[in-house]
Amino acid sequence: METTKNVAPTTISGSTQKSKEKFIEKTRPKVLFFDVNETLLDLTPLKKQVSKILNGKEEVISLWFTTMLHYSLVTTASGQYEHFGNIGAATLQMVAANNGIFIHEDEARNTVINTIRNLPAHPEVKAALTQLKKDGYTLVSFTNSSNEGVREQFENAGLTQYFDERLSVEAVGKFKPFSETYAWAASKMDVKPEACMLIAAHGWDVAGALWAGWRAAFISRPGQQVFPLAPQTEIVASNLKNVADILITYK
Repeated sequence: METTKNVAPTTISGSTQKSKEKFIEKTRPKVLFFDVNETLLDLTPLKKQVSKILNGKEEVISLWFTTMLHYSLVTTASGQYEHFGNIGAATLQMVAANNGIFIHEDEARNTVINTIRNLPAHPEVKAALTQLKKDGYTLVSFTNSSNEGVREQFENAGLTQYFDERLSVEAVGKFKPFSETYAWAASKMDVKPEACMLIAAHGWDVAGALWAGWRAAFISRPGQQVFPLAPQTEIVASNLKNVADILITYK
């Protein structure tokens, strides 16, 4: 069900969540930041390619995604940076090895990077972006993918024209959902955190944005859920068009 909330994010204190709700008007965010993979782009082709490499073991695909995110966080927490596609390839090798499958580094990188850069947009995405842009919103992509990667993704998916700016964590060297990354993106667009809204299909990304003082809209793509311990999400909808329908009612 598509919803919009009239409360600001809750806050976390220690190990318990204490709700400090305050009513807010449905005011327009100054900038809409969009996650890319799965939010805008359909991951089905990538899942099919990975499934082939894993000898059809589709149940392992979600484990690979989780492992990829895990090691992106490990990389940042250790003060390091590596392109997200390379982390994806490395973790694909790891998951495959745990299932008795050997994948050469070159094969893993070619599979992950080439496929992820040629993903199609979800069916409703272009119409929704057109609607938001026509309504005067500033649209910015904000992704863990590299600058080169997202540029190719948008060119191949036909999304370049819709965005005012493309931001990659490559510039700051820290992956989402680290708070410093959201702070950098807000600063880059010269807006305060509370004037930013992240639109994403991942509960971890939405949680990170909310804890960084942003507003957020969650797209409940299949298999995705909001994180129950995170602050309350302002908008929850089944696709981007439904998010857009809500946002154009904001004043």
